[in-house]
Amino acid sequence: MLKDIPCGEVTEDHVGSSITLAGWVHRRRLHGGVVFIDLRDRSGLVQLVFNPDTSPTACQVAEQVRTEWVVQVKGLVRRRPEGSENPTLSTGAVEVAVDEAVVLNQSLTPPFYINEESDVDESLRLKYRYLDLRRPTMQANIQLRHKVVKYIRDFLDTKGFLEIETPILIKSTPEGARDYLVPSRLQPGEFYALPQSPQQLKQLLMVAGMERYFQIARCFRDEDLRADRQPEFTQLDLEMSFVDEEDVLSLTEELYLTMMRTLVPGRNVPGPMPRLTYDEAMARYASDKPDLRFGLEMSDVSDLAAQTDFNVFRAVLNSGGIVKGFAVPGGGSYSNSALRELEDFVKERGARGLAHVRLGAEHSLDDLTESDVRMASGLNMHPQWAAQLARQMGAGPGDLMLLMAGAPHAIHPALSALREEMGHRLGLADPNTLAFAFVVDFPLFEWDAEEERWNSSHHPFTAPDDDQIHLLDGNDLGSIKSRAYDLVCNGSELASGSIRIHRRELQEKVLRLLGYEDSDIQERFGHLLEAFDYGAPPHGGIAPGIDRLVAILAHAGSIRDVIAFPKTQRGTDLLFGSPSPVSDAQLRELHLRVVE
Repeated sequence: MLKDIPCGEVTEDHVGSSITLAGWVHRRRLHGGVVFIDLRDRSGLVQLVFNPDTSPTACQVAEQVRTEWVVQVKGLVRRRPEGSENPTLSTGAVEVAVDEAVVLNQSLTPPFYINEESDVDESLRLKYRYLDLRRPTMQANIQLRHKVVKYIRDFLDTKGFLEIETPILIKSTPEGARDYLVPSRLQPGEFYALPQSPQQLKQLLMVAGMERYFQIARCFRDEDLRADRQPEFTQLDLEMSFVDEEDVLSLTEELYLTMMRTLVPGRNVPGPMPRLTYDEAMARYASDKPDLRFGLEMSDVSDLAAQTDFNVFRAVLNSGGIVKGFAVPGGGSYSNSALRELEDFVKERGARGLAHVRLGAEHSLDDLTESDVRMASGLNMHPQWAAQLARQMGAGPGDLMLLMAGAPHAIHPALSALREEMGHRLGLADPNTLAFAFVVDFPLFEWDAEEERWNSSHHPFTAPDDDQIHLLDGNDLGSIKSRAYDLVCNGSELASGSIRIHRRELQEKVLRLLGYEDSDIQERFGHLLEAFDYGAPPHGGIAPGIDRLVAILAHAGSIRDVIAFPKTQRGTDLLFGSPSPVSDAQLRELHLRVVE
């Protein structure tokens, strides 16, 4: 080894010892001929002192080096002079008086600062990712990711799980996002697919009698990207035999609560985790992944809206829609311009408009006067109506009530986004809190109006509620509940899972309801259905996302900040320059031709 110990592990226990260190020059300072260098490696920083009176040769080296040069030094560990200690560093009580120094490699001037936190264009960071990863924040993110994965592996090992790898090159069975396809050279005209998840593979492992399987799985989806999506991502894939929902949820809750309290002990992690039904989550928060760090709960006020002559409300209610919203504490003083800003916010998220009622703070709800109530243009009602609305929405004097009208599926996304925005503006979302919850009892199917067909709310292998299987023969498929569940935290979905279908006849029925012809069923899923004929046990599992979890723990704005070599939002790799053309010879080998 070119160094005795990591830089960040030099402590007072080493005082009086001669040690050899190696790392990058983080920062260099000159004071009266003495050179001070902060030497950095993955473990942290340590201060080096080069004195020309005692070590002139080493000092000459120190005068030449610049930031990001790689150096090796040998010297004596000593306590820093009294008053010069740095309590923010683990090595802040000591320094190394250098006797010998060697430059191992020089560095060009980096395209951005590595030794300080500054805003850097993300495209530049991704192009020089190997430099970006040297920055302390990125180093901490990657180390945190390692700890999360290691904790998961150790925890599941104690619970009797086997870690089993599944293939990366599989058959294309698209039932969710688009597959990434890989042409076969040996079978011209045929293709592998990269797995969107190991869903069918882990079910086959349950048929194989493995009973408890997990994998830190790489998954691939060819879909439009955003801050929390990547074309390739990592998830904990987990499956268990002979279990019901409670078994999976209890195991997941224990894993997450113990992991959080071990790895991020300073965070507030309330437990036990609450469990909301899908219907309850949508009714109270207009979202199936609600942020539970604050209230601002929704109220359906369609009954009161029906008492108005407001044309927008009337038209929506007559067409079967609803009027729904929430109260903003202290928002009664919002100006017209502030309300227009909120309306623009929801319109950018698909809403057609936003109505409001502002209450003055002068009188109680029982004594409201017309001057106490200011309503959206066109919404003119008696103060008593405003008082009824306030009571139903949990508002009081000085508050603001925000209302939206439309079909539930149309207004819920904008309402949820507005609720989260107001929670952050009002400082209600404590960044130190991790508010986990399970959402259960999802619909089994959802209607796709554009395609005029039913889709799976989760995936086609999700089991329906046992008491509602008979409804598969009826016409009200939208009312059937599934045995699916999600783990959510701070407004993000962290995991999704379900109890699976394990009987062939039920699986075939669900696939037919999803519009698959019998020939398609056999072609795409025949291997799984045949396996069910050989004694498939009841089974279920869950698939938590690793990237999103680490991003939340690291307070990262994007999962790209917790992935070593991510893609851009356009799916490109700026470091390697991929995707990229390939040679004509490679295309000929694969019997492919590019069509311009």
